[in-house]
Amino acid sequence: MIIDAHQHYWRVDRGDYDWLTPGLAALYRDFLPGDLAPHLRRAGVAGTVLVQAAATEAETRYLAALARDTPSVLGVVGWFDMEAPGADARIAALRADCGPVLKGFRPMIQGLPDDEWVAAPGLDAAFAAIESAGMTFDALVHPRHLPPLLRRLERHPGLRTVVDHCGKPDIAGGRFDAWAADMRAIARSTGALCKLSGLPSQADPSQGVAALRPYVELLLEEFGPRRLLWGSDWPVLTARAGYGHWLEDTRRLLLGLSDADQEAILADNAVRFYGLAVAEDGREADSGGT
Repeated sequence: MIIDAHQHYWRVDRGDYDWLTPGLAALYRDFLPGDLAPHLRRAGVAGTVLVQAAATEAETRYLAALARDTPSVLGVVGWFDMEAPGADARIAALRADCGPVLKGFRPMIQGLPDDEWVAAPGLDAAFAAIESAGMTFDALVHPRHLPPLLRRLERHPGLRTVVDHCGKPDIAGGRFDAWAADMRAIARSTGALCKLSGLPSQADPSQGVAALRPYVELLLEEFGPRRLLWGSDWPVLTARAGYGHWLEDTRRLLLGLSDADQEAILADNAVRFYGLAVAEDGREADSGGT
């Protein structure tokens, strides 16, 4: 069984994707369930986690509505305004509107002007509300955000956290040591998981899978196979690689692991972390609670 723990849908005319501009030619169009479905079938993917792409609560509700009409979507990671008062009430309202398919939240940390934002004391109540609601936290960060992220996670040891896209190491630039030290600290000092996703986008198009190997080996060593989740990051992936190509590269990078460890990374860890409901034969089942 394969679970894609990180993919997106968007419809450009919704108008709240601040980062999505005509300059991103390959991505500046609608990407909807009908576009991804053939790739899921060919790859044998049993279900996906649909992750927010706009910093609005309206998009979270839009994604939940899409999920209700898309059996392959097993969970949604949304967004809410963590700087606004009343975090508990905002989360409760989104859960009421979206239903049990809503599994967690992702602030778009990578695009914020303040690199220290995630550690700001003013967000303590919002992070506490995510934790007390039993929801997950996806950390969308660049390497420069890893030290403040560690400080945040050390204050919330019970927060169910996953670092998106391996913390976006600069593979194209060959930068490794500082990223590795910071990811090692997060792995050893917190219970966070890490998504094995987004690496093709961090590499130069001329680099092959060998360029990714040192980064994956570091993550395997520090997080271990039971704290890594595979994700496609489709359709962002399409600017660098095909869906099946990234999955096959992932299998090459995981060669040498036991079948059980590979299954954990490719499916089981996502099911456990997000609380996904999947039928025993790997087919999508009704989404359960969070």
